[in-house]
Amino acid sequence: MAAERPEPGPDASLVSLYRWLDTVPLSRPRKNIARDFSDGVLAAEVVKFFFPSLVELHSFVPTSSTAQKVANWGHLNRKVLSKLNLWLPDEMIQALVRSRPGTAEQLLQLLRAKILQRQRNGKGGVGSRQRIRQRWTRAGTWTQAGSALSPRPCPRARAVTVAVPAQPGGGPGDMRQQLADRERALQLARDTIQILQAKVARLEQLLLLKNLRIDDLSRRLQQPQGPRR
Repeated sequence: MAAERPEPGPDASLVSLYRWLDTVPLSRPRKNIARDFSDGVLAAEVVKFFFPSLVELHSFVPTSSTAQKVANWGHLNRKVLSKLNLWLPDEMIQALVRSRPGTAEQLLQLLRAKILQRQRNGKGGVGSRQRIRQRWTRAGTWTQAGSALSPRPCPRARAVTVAVPAQPGGGPGDMRQQLADRERALQLARDTIQILQAKVARLEQLLLLKNLRIDDLSRRLQQPQGPRR
């Protein structure tokens, strides 16, 4: 019987990924990454470590049951990953549950990218978004900063807001109507921007998934084939 051929060592991107993962204190030691992450619990712990307010770990049950694994991933997908603009397709969840080699690494690559993006943007919770909206009403305009919107004073916009031209025969009621119309128009623009940002994030996710799949297939093609029996 021929000796078992050793598996090729991980490439640089996987080494970097494993080093990043080693910085996270997981509840159980990492032995076989495909099996370790199959129930979704460790993935929830990774997000919890970086963003504690996004995850309630008691919602995720360590299990060997396929049905419970799928339930864990479904909950993680809806309640946690969606807040990072990440959505796992059903076929990827099934591959994770079945411990298909390479799928856990693909998930972690996606997750790390979204975590780093959120850290760079310094994105906060609901309270931060409320404060931004309140500052906007005083500042007078919006500016794009990464994937989040942040206010920046605009002298021209402020001048228009403060010095509203008086209409002949107009009173306080007319002024309030003009301000209400302006608020509605700005809310519509804000909603449109959020929709476009969500679409861009989805396209980025699909592109990253495609690149990870190409890298995985390339590695498999480069592996030498064992002797045929």
